[in-house]
Amino acid sequence: MRIVVLDGYTLNPGDLSWASLEALGDCTVHDRSTPDQVVPRAAGAEIVLTNKVEISDAFMAELPDMKYIGVLATGYNIVDITAAHRRDIVVSNIPTYGTDSVAQMVFAHTLNLVQRVAQHSDSVKAGDWSRVPDFCYWQTPLIELADLTMGIVGIGRIGGTVARIAQAFGMNVIAHDPFAPQAPSGVIMVELDELFATADVVSLHCPLTPENTNFVNADLLAKMKPTAFIINTSRGPLIDAHALADALNRDVIAGAGIDVLPVEPPPADHPLYAAKNCFITPHISWATRAARSRLMDVGVDNARAFLDGNPQNVVKPS
Repeated sequence: MRIVVLDGYTLNPGDLSWASLEALGDCTVHDRSTPDQVVPRAAGAEIVLTNKVEISDAFMAELPDMKYIGVLATGYNIVDITAAHRRDIVVSNIPTYGTDSVAQMVFAHTLNLVQRVAQHSDSVKAGDWSRVPDFCYWQTPLIELADLTMGIVGIGRIGGTVARIAQAFGMNVIAHDPFAPQAPSGVIMVELDELFATADVVSLHCPLTPENTNFVNADLLAKMKPTAFIINTSRGPLIDAHALADALNRDVIAGAGIDVLPVEPPPADHPLYAAKNCFITPHISWATRAARSRLMDVGVDNARAFLDGNPQNVVKPS
C-alpha cells in the first residue's frame, strides 16, 4: 500500500511523528507540493493525504491507482467531491479536532480588542510609563466584557464552545444558525440582521458555501454598532475584505480580529493590512500542538478505517 502526503509541514513541522501513518504502508511525506508536482508525486499511490493542495478531476484522471483522499482539515473544498464520488474514490475529512483551540483564539482576538495588552506592553517598553505623572495610564478605552452581547453566526461545535466561554465572561449570547436544531442553554436565536445590529462582538463560525461567500458586506457591516467588533476564525471569504477595510477606516465599526483571509498567503497589498484597528493572525487558530496532534490521530484513523473496509468521516457530494 503506497501512501503519499502532499503537504505535511503545517500539520507537522517537526514536533509530531508520522510513525503511526508510516505503519500503514509505504509512506512518503512531502512538506509542500506545487500543482505540477501532484501527479508525479502521487503516481501509484492508493492513499493520498492533503491539507491545502487541491486535487481536481483532472488530477484524478491521471492517478488511476488513487482510491482514497484524506483531507487533513475540516474544510474539503480543495477536493472535487463530485468527481471523486463518480470515480469511486473515498474522501474523508477531520470533522472535529480544534474546537477548543479555535474558540480560544476568538477570545485572544476579543481580549486584544478590548484591552490592547500588546500595545500597552510595547508602550511601557518604549518608556511611556516612566514619563507619565500618574501611577497608570491607558492609550485606548478599556472595555469590560460582562453584560456585553456576543453574537455568534453558526452555533455548531465551535460556536457552542464560544458561547459557553462568553457566558463565563458574563456576556449575553445571541446566535443565528438556520441549520441548528435548537439553541444551546442560555443562547437566544435571532435573525442575522438583528444579530449584527445588536451584538457588541460578532464571531463567525459557519462553513463556506456559494450562498454565504462575502455575506458580511457593506450593508451588513453598516448595521453594526460603531463600538462593535467582528471576529473571523472561520473562513476568509465569508467577509468582503474591501467592505470591512472601508468600515474600519470610516469608523463604522470599532475593530476586527481576523485569523483567515480569502487567499492564503495573502497578497502584499491586501486592503486589511492598512485598515484601522484591524488585527490579523496568520491562520493559526487551529495550530496548537494539542489540536494538531488530534488532527494527526484522526487523519491516521481515517486512513486505517478505509483500509479495514469501514471508511469513516466520509464526505459526499451535496
